[in-house]
Amino acid sequence: MIRVLLVDDHAVMRAGFRTILEATGDVSVVGEAANGSEAVAAASALHPDVICMDVQMPGMDGLEATRLIVADPGVDAAVIVVTTFDRDDYLFAALDAGASGFLLKNAGADELIAAVRVVAGGDALLAPEVTRRVIERYAAATVPVTAPLAVASWSPADSLTDRETEVLRLVAQARSNAEIARELYIGEATVKTHVSNLLQKLGARDRVHAAVLAHQHGLV
Repeated sequence: MIRVLLVDDHAVMRAGFRTILEATGDVSVVGEAANGSEAVAAASALHPDVICMDVQMPGMDGLEATRLIVADPGVDAAVIVVTTFDRDDYLFAALDAGASGFLLKNAGADELIAAVRVVAGGDALLAPEVTRRVIERYAAATVPVTAPLAVASWSPADSLTDRETEVLRLVAQARSNAEIARELYIGEATVKTHVSNLLQKLGARDRVHAAVLAHQHGLV
């Protein structure tokens, strides 16, 4: 059962998300919060697996709450930023804060459910077109890059095996674990192991940051 915390200042929106998610049978909404401060407290108390986080809320906004939650060693939750606004500044600020996914509120019910399941499984979730925007902006150095990704002297040969490098190239193309498994004729469990290993070796927080690194160093 995937434990989810819903954070939004609109009760109707939280109620709608709860109805959609709890109808799946494998998701349990363990709590709700109406602002960032409540979200930080609820994340610490309830230990959710996934947090669906609004951006614009009274008091502490969702971006600052995400930053605090991700930095808390006592919380092991993946954050999906869910917003009405398709704005690059929100997108990049959410990624810099440590969010594992970015979803618009006009997404369909199936997309919301898929997003929760994907990030609960340890993957980052961005639509391919959003991934391209992230990579283009980071690669052009028009936005700050998380420190481990800015190490210009890094080379894949320094740390990754040949197979991990292959997996990284496919991750950088926004391929899912299932797609990578089919491409390389290996099992999904093996793909997950390779992704986990390469993230650790690169010091990358998630797949999106690993993809940025791959593009910066010409692997794609």
